[in-house]
Amino acid sequence: MPVKQASSPVSWQLPGSLQRYLYVTAILTGAVVLVVEILGAKMLTPWFGSSHFVWTAQITITLLALAAGYYLGGWAADRYRRLSYLYAGLVVAAAYLVVVVLIRAKLAAACLGMNLALGSIMASMALFFVPLTLLAATGPFFVRFLTASVDGVGRTVGRLSALGTVGSVLGVVLTSYVLVPYVRESYAMFGTAALLVGVATVYFLVWGTGEPGGGVAIAGTVTGALLALAAVKQADENGMERHVEVARANSHFGSMQVLESKDGRRRYYLNDFLVQNTYDPVEKRSLSMFTYALYHLSRGYTPAVRSALCLGMGVGIVPGMLARDGVKVDVVEINPAVVPLAQRWFDFNPSAVNLVIDDARHYLRVATQRYDTIQLDAFLGDSSPSHLMTREAFSEIAALLNPDGTLVINAFADFKEGHDFFGTSLHRTLSAVFREVRVHVSPGGNTFYVASNRSPFEFRPPPSLEGVHAWVRPDLEAALAKATPVEATRGRVLEDDFNPVDYFDAPNRERTRRMLATGASNW
Repeated sequence: MPVKQASSPVSWQLPGSLQRYLYVTAILTGAVVLVVEILGAKMLTPWFGSSHFVWTAQITITLLALAAGYYLGGWAADRYRRLSYLYAGLVVAAAYLVVVVLIRAKLAAACLGMNLALGSIMASMALFFVPLTLLAATGPFFVRFLTASVDGVGRTVGRLSALGTVGSVLGVVLTSYVLVPYVRESYAMFGTAALLVGVATVYFLVWGTGEPGGGVAIAGTVTGALLALAAVKQADENGMERHVEVARANSHFGSMQVLESKDGRRRYYLNDFLVQNTYDPVEKRSLSMFTYALYHLSRGYTPAVRSALCLGMGVGIVPGMLARDGVKVDVVEINPAVVPLAQRWFDFNPSAVNLVIDDARHYLRVATQRYDTIQLDAFLGDSSPSHLMTREAFSEIAALLNPDGTLVINAFADFKEGHDFFGTSLHRTLSAVFREVRVHVSPGGNTFYVASNRSPFEFRPPPSLEGVHAWVRPDLEAALAKATPVEATRGRVLEDDFNPVDYFDAPNRERTRRMLATGASNW
């Protein structure tokens, strides 16, 4: 609505109800900024991972957008003295967020051609800079309209800043504890866009009837609604020609999917669009070589396996194999949402093991039970969590092993010079804690580290691979055949206080994720 100018050139007279509504708008836009920032990072994760590069990109673009929005809001408030322009801008931001859902896959895939740092920044800039800038313009724009006199500027700025920050806190809590675990990211973004449209609609219906900007708001709303319908249709159409999605769930640790081939012989568990495990539901056996490798390396390097600790459950295949042998198995899994999926689709029986929902590192610090073998098979998307790969973490693991006990780790490592920081550093770190370390490399890319304080340390090959699925038996035989020597002079010992793996191993993880992300489109 047009405002009435009072005797002072910096005074504005607004109805009390409208003043209160501006404060409500400040709270809501503050919340939406954080919703977009966090959801945006989650939406980029399937293509760029969840490393510090993605969060650095998202935080950088958010801060740049806030700076641009503050400047834009102050400039526009002096030039365009109508609140309708601000609320029309919120509708434009809403329509843009809907477009984000529609184009994010293709745009992110295009950015995979760049290196990880640049690609994530460019994707974040293209997807989120514009709506965040429009949202940030709210604060300084409202200062101009809520300030009754120069004497009240400080109070108005302080009140708007405080309310906007309160809104941001609400946005963080809402996103972290409601949207991410229980709502699809696309639907959460649609809901966020609808909230902005609702805020603008109330203004135009109550105070801004007939004002300039109303047409923009209506056009933006209609456009956003049509694009949302297109995005929902696109999301519901599974682009995988030979597979169907049979289950989907959100969690604090990414989006989870279960896909099944149309012939019913392959079932896949995906986390943030990356395959984590595969299964033959007909034969009820794993189709992932690494599951058999973990099992046989623990068996082959350990004199007797009576108790086992699995750090990372996956879909419960390896713990189930050990439990069927009569082994007492403790399983530590950080994500409780995966358990029902594992039960329903991968025949996991939680009652056969002792399942603990916890971060593996925390469990290592408080556990008192000792084990014959400990398996570390924890992954965050395409990589192992770096806080589980330090000298201190391995010392905690060693303290929980029996004298003849064995640690077996499933990881991805590249040993070519110039690409081997993680692989050689992990070997050096294990060697700083354990007397014996062996490395087995599979043709498919999995690298298995086996460590123990037992000497001599020898591998007893399995007498038979009868229980191994025929499709993965050749790769398993190759992985178990011999240990691979590692150049011990490269890399460094990783410590809690200094562990730059996420940075130096980024090119390897980038290649892995690019291969998986682009390969998924060919399913």
